[in-house]
Amino acid sequence: MSAQHHSLRVLRAGRDTTILTTLCTACPHGAKGCCVVPPRLALADIARIVAHGGRDWLLGELAAGRIVAKDAWLILTRAEACVYLGEHGCTIAHERRPATCNFYVCESALEAGDESAATARAARDKIESDYARWDAELTALSQARAPDGIVFDASTLDRLATDLDERALASHLDPQIAS
Repeated sequence: MSAQHHSLRVLRAGRDTTILTTLCTACPHGAKGCCVVPPRLALADIARIVAHGGRDWLLGELAAGRIVAKDAWLILTRAEACVYLGEHGCTIAHERRPATCNFYVCESALEAGDESAATARAARDKIESDYARWDAELTALSQARAPDGIVFDASTLDRLATDLDERALASHLDPQIAS
């Protein structure tokens, strides 16, 4: 991968931090890259999607079977790749994707990047750490509320969004405004 023809850009927006890169177009793992094994939708991801008005979309995707409930998270279905991978990339908006899909850039791509790679790596590591913490906290809260198992219904999804907003604010990240 040649850094001369590729760019990396970090859009800092708290829980919605996004890293945009053209480096993935030269992925050594093939055209489907990371989408071969899409990440799960952890509770923090689900909460972020709901906070962006995606509750009914999630419920619809669950009903359609494109997303499947599994313990304390949701799984994006896949055949050869993520069900949402289209001819020109992801077919769903950034606010509907697992956060990992918005911020993850692999080490191979970062090593091929220019001086902006260090900024992207630091942003990726920070938001990854935040999401791991938020997900652990939301999982503990949800399991305490529903010891027999989490039911992904409208009220549970709405509660998750509120819980994430509280955590994002406690982390000094405005959930809606760039940090």
